[in-house]
Amino acid sequence: MRRLIRACYTGAGGYSYARKADDVAREHGFDRVARLASNENPRPPSPAAIEAGMAALREGNRYPDERASALAGALRRYHGDYRFVTGAGMDGVIETVIRTVVEPGETVVASTPTFSFYGIAAAAHGARVVTVPRREDFSVDPAAFARACREAKLAFLCSPNNPTGDSVPIEAVEEILEGMEGLLFLDNAYVDFADIDYRPLMRRYENLILGRTMSKLFGLAGLRVGYAFVPEWLEPFYQKAATPFALNSVSAAAAIGALADTDQVREARDHVREWRQRFLEEVPFKVFHSDANFVMIDVAPHTGDEAAERLAAMGVLVRSCTSFPGLGDHYIRVSIGEDWENTRFLEAIRNL
Repeated sequence: MRRLIRACYTGAGGYSYARKADDVAREHGFDRVARLASNENPRPPSPAAIEAGMAALREGNRYPDERASALAGALRRYHGDYRFVTGAGMDGVIETVIRTVVEPGETVVASTPTFSFYGIAAAAHGARVVTVPRREDFSVDPAAFARACREAKLAFLCSPNNPTGDSVPIEAVEEILEGMEGLLFLDNAYVDFADIDYRPLMRRYENLILGRTMSKLFGLAGLRVGYAFVPEWLEPFYQKAATPFALNSVSAAAAIGALADTDQVREARDHVREWRQRFLEEVPFKVFHSDANFVMIDVAPHTGDEAAERLAAMGVLVRSCTSFPGLGDHYIRVSIGEDWENTRFLEAIRNL
């Protein structure tokens, strides 16, 4: 029956996951390991998020609001008067946007190295995926990217970028938007940790989508809450293409609670910025500037896989970047964790 499987899934490929912390702990004899591989918020969700989610669970026998209207209202209170759509994680938003605008055989563009799911999701919908390599310093060449987008229905650009951590200047994003006729999906999963704001561009460009997530700063990775700023013309078509009831009522309620807890948001952001600077100063390998809740490190002469394995043996779980197309084999990505996790990592990396 294997013949029934689509060709794009029979070979190598698919999303590359980090190793499980429990597996590493068991293998190397640790009670707990530092979980620094998945760009998670190490703190539990806000008490306000937990309380709101628990209350919503009492009505779990009912289908959720198909448009998550209450969450959209909370997002407007938090961000301002924009149009929002939601999904089961930003991955769900990405898939729905592709389903809304891309016909089989049409072109989707992505800047690489970057989050692999753009290409995976586009290929799953029969799109032709074109990748545009970043410069040697991992910055984006806006003219080259815009040229590649001339025949594209949709393009993906991640800023701050995963795994490199750098942000695309606003002027470069404007140049790209001016030079393309299709839609630009600007993935802002990590922008809450940066000093850059792309939201005003939504007032000026009708071909821009800003993707966001509640998984990082707001600590709701396990609840899968994604959303996006969209132009007004796109919203009704997105809703037609969306999977029915994709965002469950517990997750939506928890997200509303998390958005209201400004103290926890501020503390989480400050924690990341403090430790990000310490990593930059104290890691004895080249650490790239990052605007996200992680840093990328060049561990040459080790490979990324070697470094990740040796750090795992010291109780620290990090991400080897060998699965990111367009990167060399000597990089790792390290999330900002709890204080004890970050301290253990600094001790381990010095012994690498």
